[in-house]
Amino acid sequence: MRLTKQTNYAVRMLMYCAANDGQLSRIPEIARAYGVSELFLFKILQPLNKAGLVETVRGRNGGVRLGKPAKDISLFDVVRVTEDSFAMAECFEDDGMVECPLVDSCGLNSALRKALNAFFDVLTQYSIDDLVKARPQINFLLGLTGDRESRRKPTIVAPVA
Repeated sequence: MRLTKQTNYAVRMLMYCAANDGQLSRIPEIARAYGVSELFLFKILQPLNKAGLVETVRGRNGGVRLGKPAKDISLFDVVRVTEDSFAMAECFEDDGMVECPLVDSCGLNSALRKALNAFFDVLTQYSIDDLVKARPQINFLLGLTGDRESRRKPTIVAPVA
């Protein structure tokens, strides 16, 4: 199973917000930290907001922040919101139109269902907080050190003569 880029960056966005310690995070700052387009992050933001994983604040000083504590947002919560399908084989598809005589009593179907449930169980055990705490230098890596003004404007260093 392969997760989409949407899920990957949704987790990253939530990690950024968690590392930003309750302050509002701006999409341009998050996009710059991860080297991804702002438009892509805005697209991801909608389902996260709808699910209550983030809150958005509009206006000039607006931004985004976690909708609940990072310890209460599991990886499964994010995957469930951002992935369209968990079909590992055609017999998992929603329409159930499979041309296989074993579809109702297939060992493969059963094995894949157990594997998928195990995958979900593991994702449930990890929170956004776990991911942030696992990287003590995350604030430095994401450029969250210093004041907000220094994060917005690139530092220009004069050449040494």
